[in-house]
Amino acid sequence: MKKIVIVGGGSSGWMTASYLNHLYNKHDKNVQVTLIESKDIDILGVGEATVPTLRTFFQALGFDEAEVMRETNATFKNGILFRGWNKPIDGETHEYLHPFEMQKFENRYDISTEWLLNNPSGNNGFAKNVCLTQALVEHEKAPKVPNIPPYQGVVHYGYHLDARLLGQYLRKKSLERGVERIEANVEHVITDNNQITCLKTTAGEIVADLYIDCTGFKALLLSHLEQDNWRSFAKELLCDRAVTIQTPYSEGETPKPYTISTAQSNGWTWEIGLKERKGTGYVYSSKHLTKEQAEQELRDYIGCSDDLKAMHIDMNIGCRKEHWIGNCVAIGLSGGFIEPLESTGLHLIHMSNYYLTTHYTDANDNQTLRDSYNTLINSIYDDLKEFIVLHYTLTNRDDTDFWKQAAKTGDECPRLKQRLDVWRHKVCENYDLGGSPSTLFTELNYKYVLYGMQYYPTLNMPYRDYEFNGMREEITYRQNKLLEMTETHASYLAKM
Repeated sequence: MKKIVIVGGGSSGWMTASYLNHLYNKHDKNVQVTLIESKDIDILGVGEATVPTLRTFFQALGFDEAEVMRETNATFKNGILFRGWNKPIDGETHEYLHPFEMQKFENRYDISTEWLLNNPSGNNGFAKNVCLTQALVEHEKAPKVPNIPPYQGVVHYGYHLDARLLGQYLRKKSLERGVERIEANVEHVITDNNQITCLKTTAGEIVADLYIDCTGFKALLLSHLEQDNWRSFAKELLCDRAVTIQTPYSEGETPKPYTISTAQSNGWTWEIGLKERKGTGYVYSSKHLTKEQAEQELRDYIGCSDDLKAMHIDMNIGCRKEHWIGNCVAIGLSGGFIEPLESTGLHLIHMSNYYLTTHYTDANDNQTLRDSYNTLINSIYDDLKEFIVLHYTLTNRDDTDFWKQAAKTGDECPRLKQRLDVWRHKVCENYDLGGSPSTLFTELNYKYVLYGMQYYPTLNMPYRDYEFNGMREEITYRQNKLLEMTETHASYLAKM
Protein backbone atom coordinates (compact mmCIF):
# COMPACT_ATOMS: atom_id res chain seq x y z
CA MET A 1 0.00 0.00 0.00
CA LYS A 2 1.41 3.33 -1.10
CA LYS A 3 -1.51 5.75 -1.11
CA ILE A 4 -4.77 6.28 0.82
CA VAL A 5 -7.31 8.80 -0.42
CA ILE A 6 -10.00 10.13 1.91
CA VAL A 7 -12.90 12.00 0.33
CA GLY A 8 -14.68 14.45 2.62
CA GLY A 9 -13.45 16.65 5.45
CA GLY A 10 -15.20 17.47 8.71
CA SER A 11 -14.74 15.41 11.84
CA SER A 12 -14.84 12.01 10.12
CA GLY A 13 -12.43 12.88 7.31
CA TRP A 14 -9.83 14.62 9.43
CA MET A 15 -10.07 12.15 12.32
CA THR A 16 -9.39 9.41 9.77
CA ALA A 17 -6.52 11.31 8.17
CA SER A 18 -4.97 12.06 11.56
CA TYR A 19 -5.27 8.47 12.74
CA LEU A 20 -3.96 6.74 9.61
CA ASN A 21 -1.13 9.20 9.09
CA HIS A 22 0.01 8.80 12.70
CA LEU A 23 -0.14 5.02 12.48
CA TYR A 24 1.69 4.59 9.18
CA ASN A 25 3.98 7.62 9.12
CA LYS A 26 4.91 8.39 12.73
CA HIS A 27 8.58 7.50 12.23
CA ASP A 28 9.03 7.11 8.47
CA LYS A 29 7.03 8.17 5.44
CA ASN A 30 5.49 4.86 4.40
CA VAL A 31 2.08 5.79 2.98
CA GLN A 32 0.82 8.96 1.32
CA VAL A 33 -2.41 10.01 3.03
CA THR A 34 -4.41 12.45 0.87
CA LEU A 35 -7.72 14.12 1.74
CA ILE A 36 -9.97 15.61 -0.95
CA GLU A 37 -12.18 18.38 0.44
CA SER A 38 -14.73 20.51 -1.38
CA LYS A 39 -15.26 24.15 -0.53
CA ASP A 40 -18.77 23.88 -2.01
CA ILE A 41 -20.06 21.25 0.43
CA ASP A 42 -21.04 22.37 3.92
CA ILE A 43 -19.94 20.34 6.93
CA LEU A 44 -22.75 19.11 9.19
CA GLY A 45 -20.74 19.89 12.32
CA VAL A 46 -23.37 19.56 15.05
CA GLY A 47 -21.93 16.72 17.16
CA GLU A 48 -20.95 18.63 20.28
CA ALA A 49 -20.78 15.93 22.97
CA THR A 50 -18.43 12.97 23.25
CA VAL A 51 -17.88 9.85 25.30
CA PRO A 52 -14.64 9.29 27.31
CA THR A 53 -12.98 7.20 24.57
CA LEU A 54 -12.21 10.34 22.55
CA ARG A 55 -9.57 11.18 25.16
CA THR A 56 -7.78 7.99 24.10
CA PHE A 57 -7.85 9.14 20.48
CA PHE A 58 -6.34 12.55 21.24
CA GLN A 59 -3.76 11.12 23.61
CA ALA A 60 -2.67 8.38 21.20
CA LEU A 61 -2.02 11.00 18.53
CA GLY A 62 0.12 13.02 20.92
CA PHE A 63 -2.12 16.08 21.03
CA ASP A 64 -1.92 18.41 24.02
CA GLU A 65 -5.23 18.23 25.89
CA ALA A 66 -5.31 21.90 26.86
CA GLU A 67 -4.60 22.87 23.24
CA VAL A 68 -7.37 20.59 21.96
CA MET A 69 -9.84 22.16 24.36
CA ARG A 70 -8.81 25.73 23.56
CA GLU A 71 -8.93 25.15 19.80
CA THR A 72 -12.37 23.49 19.90
CA ASN A 73 -14.09 25.75 22.46
CA ALA A 74 -14.40 22.65 24.63
CA THR A 75 -15.70 22.05 28.13
CA PHE A 76 -15.85 18.93 30.29
CA LYS A 77 -18.67 16.41 30.26
CA ASN A 78 -19.12 14.47 33.50
CA GLY A 79 -22.22 12.66 32.25
CA ILE A 80 -25.75 13.14 30.98
CA LEU A 81 -28.64 14.38 33.13
CA PHE A 82 -31.93 12.96 31.80
CA ARG A 83 -35.10 14.88 32.62
CA GLY A 84 -38.71 13.96 32.06
CA TRP A 85 -38.15 10.55 30.48
CA ASN A 86 -40.68 9.08 32.91
CA LYS A 87 -43.80 10.53 34.47
CA PRO A 88 -43.28 12.92 37.41
CA ILE A 89 -42.54 11.38 40.81
CA ASP A 90 -44.54 12.88 43.69
CA GLY A 91 -45.11 15.97 41.59
CA GLU A 92 -41.43 16.44 40.74
CA THR A 93 -39.91 16.06 37.28
CA HIS A 94 -38.31 12.65 36.88
CA GLU A 95 -34.56 12.85 36.37
CA TYR A 96 -31.49 10.68 36.64
CA LEU A 97 -27.79 10.95 35.93
CA HIS A 98 -25.80 8.73 33.58
CA PRO A 99 -22.13 9.20 34.60
CA PHE A 100 -19.09 7.23 33.48
CA GLU A 101 -17.99 5.62 36.76
CA MET A 102 -19.25 3.58 39.70
CA GLN A 103 -17.53 2.94 43.02
CA LYS A 104 -16.30 -0.50 44.06
CA PHE A 105 -15.64 -2.17 47.39
CA GLU A 106 -13.53 -5.24 48.02
CA ASN A 107 -15.06 -8.42 49.43
CA ARG A 108 -18.61 -7.15 48.98
CA TYR A 109 -21.45 -7.79 46.63
CA ASP A 110 -21.32 -5.17 43.89
CA ILE A 111 -22.70 -1.86 45.13
CA SER A 112 -25.74 -1.94 42.85
CA THR A 113 -26.89 -5.22 44.40
CA GLU A 114 -26.43 -3.74 47.87
CA TRP A 115 -28.47 -0.71 46.85
CA LEU A 116 -31.26 -2.80 45.34
CA LEU A 117 -31.48 -4.95 48.47
CA ASN A 118 -32.02 -1.80 50.52
CA ASN A 119 -35.37 -0.91 48.96
CA PRO A 120 -34.46 1.75 46.39
CA SER A 121 -36.72 4.75 46.13
CA GLY A 122 -36.64 8.43 45.38
CA ASN A 123 -35.63 10.56 42.43
CA ASN A 124 -32.14 9.91 41.05
CA GLY A 125 -31.41 7.65 44.01
CA PHE A 126 -29.10 5.23 42.24
CA ALA A 127 -26.42 7.66 41.09
CA LYS A 128 -26.51 9.52 44.39
CA ASN A 129 -25.60 6.32 46.20
CA VAL A 130 -23.06 4.59 43.97
CA CYS A 131 -20.80 7.18 42.28
CA LEU A 132 -18.73 10.28 42.92
CA THR A 133 -19.75 12.09 39.73
CA GLN A 134 -23.15 13.03 41.16
CA ALA A 135 -21.44 15.40 43.59
CA LEU A 136 -19.40 17.03 40.80
CA VAL A 137 -22.56 17.53 38.76
CA GLU A 138 -24.56 19.01 41.64
CA HIS A 139 -21.77 21.48 42.47
CA GLU A 140 -20.73 22.05 38.82
CA LYS A 141 -17.15 20.99 39.44
CA ALA A 142 -14.49 20.05 36.88
CA PRO A 143 -13.24 16.42 36.88
CA LYS A 144 -9.69 17.61 37.55
CA VAL A 145 -7.43 18.41 40.50
CA PRO A 146 -4.27 20.57 40.45
CA ASN A 147 -1.23 19.07 38.73
CA ILE A 148 -3.13 16.07 37.38
CA PRO A 149 -1.58 14.75 34.13
CA PRO A 150 -3.35 15.49 30.83
CA TYR A 151 -6.20 13.16 29.88
CA GLN A 152 -6.58 11.97 33.49
CA GLY A 153 -9.38 12.90 35.86
CA VAL A 154 -10.74 12.15 39.28
CA VAL A 155 -13.61 10.48 37.41
CA HIS A 156 -13.99 9.42 33.78
CA TYR A 157 -15.07 12.31 31.59
CA GLY A 158 -15.79 13.28 28.02
CA TYR A 159 -15.93 16.65 26.28
CA HIS A 160 -18.38 19.13 24.87
CA LEU A 161 -16.76 20.65 21.78
CA ASP A 162 -17.49 22.46 18.55
CA ALA A 163 -17.39 19.81 15.81
CA ARG A 164 -16.56 22.35 13.10
CA LEU A 165 -13.62 23.63 15.12
CA LEU A 166 -12.55 20.05 15.77
CA GLY A 167 -12.39 19.42 12.02
CA GLN A 168 -10.35 22.59 11.53
CA TYR A 169 -7.97 21.70 14.36
CA LEU A 170 -7.41 18.17 13.05
CA ARG A 171 -6.87 19.58 9.54
CA LYS A 172 -4.17 21.91 10.84
CA LYS A 173 -2.42 19.15 12.80
CA SER A 174 -2.68 16.71 9.90
CA LEU A 175 -1.17 19.14 7.39
CA GLU A 176 1.67 19.86 9.82
CA ARG A 177 2.37 16.11 9.92
CA GLY A 178 2.44 15.57 6.18
CA VAL A 179 -1.13 14.80 5.10
CA GLU A 180 -1.84 16.12 1.61
CA ARG A 181 -5.00 18.20 1.15
CA ILE A 182 -6.58 18.69 -2.27
CA GLU A 183 -9.42 21.18 -2.61
CA ALA A 184 -11.62 19.75 -5.33
CA ASN A 185 -14.99 18.24 -6.20
CA VAL A 186 -15.31 14.59 -7.16
CA GLU A 187 -17.13 14.53 -10.49
CA HIS A 188 -16.99 10.83 -11.41
CA VAL A 189 -16.19 7.62 -9.55
CA ILE A 190 -14.75 5.07 -11.98
CA THR A 191 -15.22 1.45 -10.94
CA ASP A 192 -14.41 -1.98 -12.28
CA ASN A 193 -15.34 -5.35 -10.75
CA ASN A 194 -16.47 -3.79 -7.45
CA GLN A 195 -13.26 -1.79 -7.11
CA ILE A 196 -12.66 1.93 -7.51
CA THR A 197 -10.05 2.44 -10.20
CA CYS A 198 -9.98 6.23 -10.35
CA LEU A 199 -11.60 9.42 -9.08
CA LYS A 200 -12.14 12.14 -11.65
CA THR A 201 -12.08 15.46 -9.83
CA THR A 202 -11.90 19.15 -10.68
CA ALA A 203 -8.21 18.87 -9.78
CA GLY A 204 -7.59 15.97 -12.16
CA GLU A 205 -7.61 12.17 -11.91
CA ILE A 206 -6.64 10.65 -8.55
CA VAL A 207 -5.70 7.01 -8.03
CA ALA A 208 -5.09 5.22 -4.72
CA ASP A 209 -4.76 1.77 -3.19
CA LEU A 210 -7.47 2.43 -0.60
CA TYR A 211 -10.36 4.91 -0.78
CA ILE A 212 -12.16 6.06 2.36
CA ASP A 213 -15.63 7.56 2.01
CA CYS A 214 -16.28 10.38 4.49
CA THR A 215 -18.82 12.21 2.33
CA GLY A 216 -21.72 12.05 4.77
CA PHE A 217 -25.13 10.47 4.33
CA LYS A 218 -24.89 10.37 0.52
CA ALA A 219 -21.85 8.01 0.62
CA LEU A 220 -20.55 9.35 -2.69
CA LEU A 221 -17.94 6.60 -3.17
CA LEU A 222 -19.45 3.48 -1.64
CA SER A 223 -22.82 4.02 -3.34
CA HIS A 224 -21.11 3.36 -6.69
CA LEU A 225 -20.12 -0.13 -5.61
CA GLU A 226 -23.35 -1.51 -4.17
CA GLN A 227 -26.89 -0.17 -4.51
CA ASP A 228 -28.85 -2.34 -2.06
CA ASN A 229 -26.58 -1.72 0.90
CA TRP A 230 -28.60 -0.09 3.67
CA ARG A 231 -30.01 -1.39 6.97
CA SER A 232 -32.71 0.94 8.24
CA PHE A 233 -33.29 1.31 11.99
CA ALA A 234 -36.50 3.27 11.49
CA LYS A 235 -38.65 0.72 13.34
CA GLU A 236 -36.36 0.69 16.36
CA LEU A 237 -35.46 4.40 16.52
CA LEU A 238 -38.33 6.73 15.72
CA CYS A 239 -36.43 10.04 15.81
CA ASP A 240 -35.13 10.96 12.35
CA ARG A 241 -34.93 14.76 12.36
CA ALA A 242 -33.22 17.46 14.40
CA VAL A 243 -33.35 21.23 14.65
CA THR A 244 -30.59 23.14 16.43
CA ILE A 245 -30.09 26.70 17.69
CA GLN A 246 -26.92 28.26 19.10
CA THR A 247 -27.41 30.82 21.86
CA PRO A 248 -25.11 33.14 23.82
CA TYR A 249 -24.77 32.90 27.58
CA SER A 250 -26.78 35.30 29.67
CA GLU A 251 -25.04 37.56 32.17
CA GLY A 252 -23.33 35.48 34.86
CA GLU A 253 -24.21 32.14 33.22
CA THR A 254 -21.43 29.54 32.93
CA PRO A 255 -21.16 26.25 31.00
CA LYS A 256 -22.37 23.19 32.85
CA PRO A 257 -20.01 20.19 33.05
CA TYR A 258 -22.70 17.79 31.87
CA THR A 259 -25.18 17.35 29.03
CA ILE A 260 -28.88 17.81 29.71
CA SER A 261 -31.34 15.61 27.82
CA THR A 262 -34.96 16.63 28.34
CA ALA A 263 -37.89 14.65 26.98
CA GLN A 264 -40.28 16.72 24.86
CA SER A 265 -43.63 16.03 23.20
CA ASN A 266 -42.24 13.97 20.32
CA GLY A 267 -38.57 13.41 21.11
CA TRP A 268 -35.98 15.11 23.28
CA THR A 269 -33.76 18.17 23.49
CA TRP A 270 -30.06 18.40 24.26
CA GLU A 271 -28.42 21.28 26.07
CA ILE A 272 -24.65 21.53 25.72
CA GLY A 273 -22.53 24.30 27.15
CA LEU A 274 -19.37 25.14 25.21
CA LYS A 275 -16.87 27.63 26.53
CA GLU A 276 -18.26 30.61 24.62
CA ARG A 277 -21.82 29.61 23.75
CA LYS A 278 -24.58 27.07 24.24
CA GLY A 279 -25.92 24.56 21.74
CA THR A 280 -29.48 23.30 22.01
CA GLY A 281 -31.17 20.86 19.67
CA TYR A 282 -34.46 19.01 19.36
CA VAL A 283 -34.28 15.42 18.09
CA TYR A 284 -37.76 14.35 17.01
CA SER A 285 -39.87 12.05 14.84
CA SER A 286 -40.96 13.47 11.49
CA LYS A 287 -43.99 11.16 11.59
CA HIS A 288 -45.28 13.01 14.63
CA LEU A 289 -44.06 16.57 14.15
CA THR A 290 -43.41 18.95 11.24
CA LYS A 291 -40.19 20.95 10.96
CA GLU A 292 -42.09 24.13 11.73
CA GLN A 293 -43.71 22.63 14.82
CA ALA A 294 -40.38 21.24 16.04
CA GLU A 295 -38.61 24.58 15.62
CA GLN A 296 -41.34 26.43 17.47
CA GLU A 297 -41.31 23.91 20.31
CA LEU A 298 -37.54 24.30 20.56
CA ARG A 299 -37.77 28.10 20.57
CA ASP A 300 -40.45 27.97 23.26
CA TYR A 301 -38.26 25.64 25.33
CA ILE A 302 -35.20 27.88 25.04
CA GLY A 303 -37.18 31.09 25.30
CA CYS A 304 -35.25 32.65 22.42
CA SER A 305 -36.24 35.20 19.81
CA ASP A 306 -36.97 34.39 16.18
CA ASP A 307 -33.86 36.22 14.97
CA LEU A 308 -31.58 33.39 16.15
CA LYS A 309 -30.90 31.06 13.23
CA ALA A 310 -32.17 27.48 13.36
CA MET A 311 -30.55 24.64 11.42
CA HIS A 312 -32.63 21.64 10.34
CA ILE A 313 -31.06 18.22 9.84
CA ASP A 314 -32.52 15.13 8.19
CA MET A 315 -30.96 12.07 9.81
CA ASN A 316 -30.60 8.75 8.01
CA ILE A 317 -30.90 6.31 10.92
CA GLY A 318 -29.27 2.96 10.20
CA CYS A 319 -26.03 1.66 8.73
CA ARG A 320 -24.50 -0.04 5.68
CA LYS A 321 -24.82 -3.76 5.27
CA GLU A 322 -21.24 -3.67 4.03
CA HIS A 323 -19.00 -0.82 5.16
CA TRP A 324 -15.97 -2.13 3.26
CA ILE A 325 -16.47 -3.14 -0.38
CA GLY A 326 -13.51 -3.79 -2.64
CA ASN A 327 -10.97 -1.07 -1.98
CA CYS A 328 -13.45 1.40 -0.45
CA VAL A 329 -14.43 1.85 3.21
CA ALA A 330 -17.22 4.12 4.50
CA ILE A 331 -16.50 5.86 7.80
CA GLY A 332 -18.64 8.35 9.71
CA LEU A 333 -22.07 9.31 8.38
CA SER A 334 -21.23 7.48 5.14
CA GLY A 335 -21.25 4.26 7.13
CA GLY A 336 -24.29 4.97 9.25
CA PHE A 337 -25.79 6.98 12.07
CA ILE A 338 -27.31 6.25 15.46
CA GLU A 339 -29.40 9.10 16.81
CA PRO A 340 -27.27 11.31 19.10
CA LEU A 341 -28.82 10.47 22.48
CA GLU A 342 -25.60 9.01 23.93
CA SER A 343 -23.07 10.90 21.78
CA THR A 344 -21.75 7.91 19.83
CA GLY A 345 -20.90 9.61 16.50
CA LEU A 346 -17.20 10.40 17.08
CA HIS A 347 -16.74 7.10 18.91
CA LEU A 348 -17.93 5.21 15.83
CA ILE A 349 -15.39 7.07 13.67
CA HIS A 350 -12.64 6.16 16.12
CA MET A 351 -13.64 2.49 16.31
CA SER A 352 -14.08 2.19 12.53
CA ASN A 353 -10.55 3.44 12.01
CA TYR A 354 -9.11 1.21 14.70
CA TYR A 355 -10.69 -1.97 13.35
CA LEU A 356 -9.84 -1.03 9.77
CA THR A 357 -6.15 -0.88 10.65
CA THR A 358 -6.30 -4.24 12.44
CA HIS A 359 -7.94 -5.81 9.37
CA TYR A 360 -6.14 -4.06 6.50
CA THR A 361 -3.05 -6.24 6.87
CA ASP A 362 -2.86 -8.02 3.53
CA ALA A 363 -1.84 -6.36 0.29
CA ASN A 364 -3.85 -8.96 -1.61
CA ASP A 365 -7.56 -8.75 -2.29
CA ASN A 366 -8.73 -10.53 0.86
CA GLN A 367 -12.50 -10.93 1.11
CA THR A 368 -12.17 -12.84 4.39
CA LEU A 369 -10.82 -9.73 6.10
CA ARG A 370 -13.52 -7.53 4.59
CA ASP A 371 -16.22 -9.93 5.79
CA SER A 372 -14.75 -9.94 9.29
CA TYR A 373 -14.61 -6.14 9.38
CA ASN A 374 -18.18 -5.76 8.10
CA THR A 375 -19.52 -8.25 10.62
CA LEU A 376 -17.72 -6.50 13.46
CA ILE A 377 -18.80 -2.98 12.54
CA ASN A 378 -22.40 -4.08 12.08
CA SER A 379 -22.38 -5.74 15.49
CA ILE A 380 -21.12 -2.47 17.01
CA TYR A 381 -23.98 -0.57 15.40
CA ASP A 382 -26.44 -3.17 16.69
CA ASP A 383 -25.05 -2.90 20.23
CA LEU A 384 -25.26 0.88 20.23
CA LYS A 385 -28.73 0.82 18.69
CA GLU A 386 -30.04 -1.47 21.44
CA PHE A 387 -28.60 0.74 24.16
CA ILE A 388 -30.38 3.76 22.70
CA VAL A 389 -33.65 1.82 22.35
CA LEU A 390 -33.32 0.91 26.03
CA HIS A 391 -33.92 4.55 27.00
CA TYR A 392 -37.20 4.67 25.10
CA THR A 393 -38.67 1.27 25.79
CA LEU A 394 -38.45 1.76 29.58
CA THR A 395 -40.58 4.91 29.59
CA ASN A 396 -43.96 5.01 31.30
CA ARG A 397 -44.94 8.21 29.48
CA ASP A 398 -48.15 7.93 27.49
CA ASP A 399 -49.04 11.58 26.91
CA THR A 400 -48.48 11.49 23.13
CA ASP A 401 -48.61 8.89 20.38
CA PHE A 402 -44.84 9.23 20.03
CA TRP A 403 -44.16 8.08 23.59
CA LYS A 404 -46.72 5.29 23.34
CA GLN A 405 -44.93 3.98 20.24
CA ALA A 406 -41.48 4.59 21.74
CA ALA A 407 -42.33 2.31 24.66
CA LYS A 408 -42.92 -0.52 22.18
CA THR A 409 -39.68 -0.16 20.21
CA GLY A 410 -38.02 -2.79 22.38
CA ASP A 411 -40.21 -5.35 20.61
CA GLU A 412 -38.10 -4.71 17.49
CA CYS A 413 -34.95 -5.80 19.38
CA PRO A 414 -35.40 -9.46 20.41
CA ARG A 415 -32.02 -9.66 22.15
CA LEU A 416 -32.73 -6.55 24.23
CA LYS A 417 -36.22 -7.78 25.05
CA GLN A 418 -34.80 -11.09 26.27
CA ARG A 419 -32.25 -9.28 28.43
CA LEU A 420 -34.94 -7.07 29.94
CA ASP A 421 -36.92 -10.19 30.85
CA VAL A 422 -33.83 -11.52 32.64
CA TRP A 423 -33.17 -8.18 34.37
CA ARG A 424 -36.63 -8.33 35.89
CA HIS A 425 -35.24 -11.03 38.17
CA LYS A 426 -31.52 -10.35 38.54
CA VAL A 427 -28.99 -7.56 38.56
CA CYS A 428 -27.60 -6.56 35.16
CA GLU A 429 -24.06 -7.95 34.82
CA ASN A 430 -21.49 -7.70 32.08
CA TYR A 431 -21.71 -11.34 31.04
CA ASP A 432 -25.39 -10.72 30.26
CA LEU A 433 -24.19 -8.51 27.42
CA GLY A 434 -22.12 -11.26 25.83
CA GLY A 435 -18.87 -9.35 25.43
CA SER A 436 -20.02 -6.41 23.30
CA PRO A 437 -17.43 -5.54 20.62
CA SER A 438 -18.24 -1.84 20.91
CA THR A 439 -16.19 -1.62 24.13
CA LEU A 440 -18.30 1.41 25.02
CA PHE A 441 -21.48 0.61 26.95
CA THR A 442 -20.98 -1.98 29.68
CA GLU A 443 -23.16 -3.18 32.53
CA LEU A 444 -22.25 0.04 34.36
CA ASN A 445 -23.99 2.14 31.68
CA TYR A 446 -26.95 -0.22 31.48
CA LYS A 447 -27.44 -0.04 35.26
CA TYR A 448 -27.60 3.74 35.28
CA VAL A 449 -30.33 3.73 32.64
CA LEU A 450 -32.23 0.73 34.02
CA TYR A 451 -32.32 1.94 37.60
CA GLY A 452 -32.55 5.60 36.65
CA MET A 453 -35.72 4.69 34.77
CA GLN A 454 -36.85 2.68 37.83
CA TYR A 455 -36.62 -0.69 36.12
CA TYR A 456 -35.73 -2.67 39.24
CA PRO A 457 -35.34 -6.45 39.51
CA THR A 458 -37.19 -8.37 42.17
CA LEU A 459 -34.48 -9.85 44.40
CA ASN A 460 -35.78 -12.45 46.85
CA MET A 461 -32.33 -13.36 48.06
CA PRO A 462 -31.48 -14.97 51.42
CA TYR A 463 -28.36 -12.81 51.50
CA ARG A 464 -28.76 -10.38 54.41
CA ASP A 465 -25.22 -9.77 55.61
CA TYR A 466 -24.90 -6.51 53.81
CA GLU A 467 -23.50 -3.25 55.11
CA PHE A 468 -24.90 -0.76 52.68
CA ASN A 469 -25.12 2.02 55.24
CA GLY A 470 -21.40 1.75 55.85
CA MET A 471 -20.74 1.75 52.12
CA ARG A 472 -22.98 4.78 51.70
CA GLU A 473 -21.11 6.63 54.43
CA GLU A 474 -17.81 5.82 52.70
CA ILE A 475 -19.13 7.15 49.38
CA THR A 476 -20.35 10.33 51.09
CA TYR A 477 -16.88 10.74 52.58
CA ARG A 478 -15.26 10.25 49.16
CA GLN A 479 -17.68 12.74 47.59
CA ASN A 480 -16.92 15.40 50.19
CA LYS A 481 -13.16 14.92 49.85
CA LEU A 482 -13.52 15.21 46.09
CA LEU A 483 -15.43 18.46 46.41
CA GLU A 484 -12.65 19.85 48.60
CA MET A 485 -9.99 18.90 46.04
CA THR A 486 -11.70 20.13 42.86
CA GLU A 487 -12.59 23.60 41.63
CA THR A 488 -15.59 24.82 39.75
CA HIS A 489 -15.91 24.04 36.08
CA ALA A 490 -15.93 27.74 35.18
CA SER A 491 -12.79 28.58 37.14
CA TYR A 492 -10.87 25.61 35.70
CA LEU A 493 -11.81 26.58 32.14
CA ALA A 494 -10.76 30.19 32.77
CA LYS A 495 -7.19 29.03 33.46
CA MET A 496 -6.83 27.06 30.21
